[in-house]
Amino acid sequence: MGRRNMVQRNVDGISGIILIGSKGGKDSEGSKRKVYFEKAAADAGVRVAFYDWKDFPFVEGIRDIENSIVKIDAPEWDSCRLKDLDELTGQYREQLLRLARMPFGGFFNHPDDIVEVLDKRKCKQTLAGNGIAVTEMYDDRFSCREELLDFMRENRVHQIFLKPMRGSGAAGVTAVRFSPVRGKIVLYTCAALEQGEVVNTKRLYRLEGEDAAEFLDKLLELDCVVEKWHSKDTFQEYCYDLRVIVQDRSIDYILPRLSKGPITNLHLNNHSMEFEKLNLDRAVIENISETCLRAADCYPGLKSIGIDVLLEKGRRKPYIIEMNAQGDLLHRDIYGENRIYRRQVEIMRAMMSEGFI
Repeated sequence: MGRRNMVQRNVDGISGIILIGSKGGKDSEGSKRKVYFEKAAADAGVRVAFYDWKDFPFVEGIRDIENSIVKIDAPEWDSCRLKDLDELTGQYREQLLRLARMPFGGFFNHPDDIVEVLDKRKCKQTLAGNGIAVTEMYDDRFSCREELLDFMRENRVHQIFLKPMRGSGAAGVTAVRFSPVRGKIVLYTCAALEQGEVVNTKRLYRLEGEDAAEFLDKLLELDCVVEKWHSKDTFQEYCYDLRVIVQDRSIDYILPRLSKGPITNLHLNNHSMEFEKLNLDRAVIENISETCLRAADCYPGLKSIGIDVLLEKGRRKPYIIEMNAQGDLLHRDIYGENRIYRRQVEIMRAMMSEGFI
């Protein structure tokens, strides 16, 4: 069956939804994804069969595989070393490509498109190639701090963001400030050096001097994306960006993420708020919606996608920071109306009833 083929099926032949993910611990992200998606499905009277990534490829255990629709959540890994996470993400990519070749009835988010979005560099190039405003990415690649700082000095660039190409959840994301006159480096990152290895943490660090230089050298051993540091819009002394959830060509949720520092991810003790309280002009909101819908259209195999959006300070022009094919877990939502997962179940039920998966 071709990747994009629409195969006619009788609704009675659909056995239900398969959820592939991670049970994790009681309070883990994987567990929350599973619990709240299954809750939304149960409320809608839809059966869900769960399979853990640890049991992959689990083909023999799946009944009626050709009549099932699949939702894929990301796996959870025990290691917090960025070097390990880079390798594990590569393995995950191979698992997704194998899933794409299995005879499932259909996918909520197609594995091939999840793979495409996992590549931050390629994803941003795709968006820019379709005329969508993205935060600027430099084409140059750097293997050590001397190369990076020479580039910044020669191009009069004083602030950049470094991101491991395959990272997620702010793993290894580092904001770099460099004063060429003083030769001073200051970093803000949620990673740390432990026994000579870069590890992901859940707190923000400020590094300078030799500590910053040593950290940069180790981080640049990984394949990193280098991006311009755009000034973000502010709200009551906080800078903020937006997580926009697009599902089936509709904006289903917009969550502002506020921070006193340059990294806004909520697990770093930052906070969120209701989008309406920003009191943005209608024209700005329409521009955000149009930009995100056009970005989602670049990946038609994704019924749900989380898009991080920066509003430029002053003009409030929206720029796509990055896209996440599995960015649907928002605590403000699951502990409230559970709107996002309820909507996903509605979309999958519609796919089933139409007989097209």
